[in-house]
Amino acid sequence: MAPSVPLTESMENYLEAIFNLEITQKVARVKDIAKKLSLQRGSVSGALKSLEEKGLINYEPYSFITLTAAGKKIAQEIAHRHEVLKDFLLNVLQIEPLIAESTACRMEHVIDKTTLDRLVCFIEYIHKCPRAGDDWLAAFVRYCKANKQIERPCRTCIAQLTKIIPTKLPSS
Repeated sequence: MAPSVPLTESMENYLEAIFNLEITQKVARVKDIAKKLSLQRGSVSGALKSLEEKGLINYEPYSFITLTAAGKKIAQEIAHRHEVLKDFLLNVLQIEPLIAESTACRMEHVIDKTTLDRLVCFIEYIHKCPRAGDDWLAAFVRYCKANKQIERPCRTCIAQLTKIIPTKLPSS
């Protein structure tokens, strides 16, 4: 049974932790969840009862914790949002890994599906467009490091690129 009200950020963190533990250890235990989320075991038990009441996990005290089908679906969505955001922060914006990880963890709880889908589309575009790609990303990093100074005008870049990769540019 899926929850009728949106989950709190804390509940989403529990689901994501259980999901990741199921991947690495097949099941989760209270102590594993507490360690992963840097919480006391007693705090974890209360939250697990709430998730069990919502039909998102299978939980009995002193037993293993697993996700239900509904819980797994939600956890996969959370993990997907996290990975997309982390990838964008790390590989496009070139944010330091620890900062990218913690920022993605906070952002994953508030980003809506439309925005996430558009972000995925943008990342794909960067890797597919002949005017973008790795060179474009490297130029962006240089731009950030050079106090936002452009190395050469964009028209020059595009003109050089069209000599290498002939293409019809849309007429204005």
